[in-house]
Amino acid sequence: MISFIKQLNWKLILPVLFLALMGFLSFLSTKPDLFYKQFFWYLAGFVAIFFIIRFDWRPYINYRGAIFGIYFFSIFLLVLTYFVAPSIRGVRSWLPLGPIQFQSSELLKLALIILYAYFFSRKHLAIARVSNLIASFIYFFLPVVLIALQPDLGSALVVFFLWFGFLLVSGIRWRHLVGAFLIFIVLGAFLWTSVLRDYQKERILGVFFPERDPLGISYNVIQSKITIGSAGFFGKGFNQGTQLQLGFLPEAQTDFVFAAIIEEWGLIAGFLIITAFTLMVFEITKIGLYSENNFNRFICLGSVMLFSSQFILNVGSNLGLTPVIGVTFPFLSYGGSSLLINLALIGIIQSIDLRRSA
Repeated sequence: MISFIKQLNWKLILPVLFLALMGFLSFLSTKPDLFYKQFFWYLAGFVAIFFIIRFDWRPYINYRGAIFGIYFFSIFLLVLTYFVAPSIRGVRSWLPLGPIQFQSSELLKLALIILYAYFFSRKHLAIARVSNLIASFIYFFLPVVLIALQPDLGSALVVFFLWFGFLLVSGIRWRHLVGAFLIFIVLGAFLWTSVLRDYQKERILGVFFPERDPLGISYNVIQSKITIGSAGFFGKGFNQGTQLQLGFLPEAQTDFVFAAIIEEWGLIAGFLIITAFTLMVFEITKIGLYSENNFNRFICLGSVMLFSSQFILNVGSNLGLTPVIGVTFPFLSYGGSSLLINLALIGIIQSIDLRRSA
């Protein structure tokens, strides 16, 4: 175990642990029971990291059946979720697995990163071919429709960013990029007219017109801004946040955990959280750039796109810059499924770095 700990890239692990610590402090202040649940998921995640690092999965990266097996299994779970998952606040996203619930869209994000890393590492020189562009779009479109039907707009948008991000770095021609953008517009129009619920449309409109419904759909964002604005540089102290303790700030453990932490620990805590996240992303990028093959580079790239899109959407919603669509802050927000998948990605990246330097 000691040799295993010494092998870890602490430039990657320490930012994750710092984000975990800040999340734990927030849970202890509001809902201590969530602390123990989140701690369990962290233990499960680090066990996953241990086995991912110890298991040399490199011989399997050329095995097409394994990669597509993970992808289609995640599709199967999305279909199963649609039919059997209970409705929680109007959304069917969580599969009941005994005493726990699993969000199948989180596994899909991991599956897509692996699939796109496999696809683009072999097709990047010929990605401009229309057939390759269509194939990459189909891999994205099939699951995103199932996710949108749940409806889970946040996960659908993150999955779109994964696909579009891979296109941007794959050497795609500008005219094809414009075509992809037009597809996005058509898809967005379809989602707006046929898939999105009224409350989701209101949340999007609330970003541009916050005065539209200050006691309704814009209430959460307004309270988040008040929470952050009243914190000061050093905050109000542990268990002393008025917005948080009096229940004015909704979803303080998930969507608005960033605002909740700032109220009690101050703007300095927000700065440290953003710094830790930036250092983590920078280290993943560096590992990817120095990897020995394109598959590993694309794995790191996909992880950066996943974490960054979640970060932007979550923090942006706390500041009123993006819609509130239920996207978690990686490693900070409460959520077992997203945490487990994110830690599995960290394990894969750590494994890539360890075997590169071996």
